[in-house]
Amino acid sequence: MKNVPGRLLAVVACLAAITPAVADDSFRCGSKLVVTGMTQAEVLELCGPPMSKSEEKLPVRSGNQVVGETTTYRWTYASYGATRVLVFDLDVLKSIK
Repeated sequence: MKNVPGRLLAVVACLAAITPAVADDSFRCGSKLVVTGMTQAEVLELCGPPMSKSEEKLPVRSGNQVVGETTTYRWTYASYGATRVLVFDLDVLKSIK
């Protein structure tokens, strides 16, 4: 029983280390949860229009050769005092920064 505080501290430290990895997979937009894998239409339905939008055309490579092009969209939202940038590849939400 003497080691219980030490074990509890170790568990809390482990959970704290995991939290940042989870935070980039979702964010709250009002009472709704936005998660990676959603479409642009789903995010618009939950959050409304973003504060700002940008788009960038990027080459798609296979080895050293360019085999096509994709469009990346970045949408910026303010949520609970923090700014979140949602990155879409074509229509699918790939990351939340």
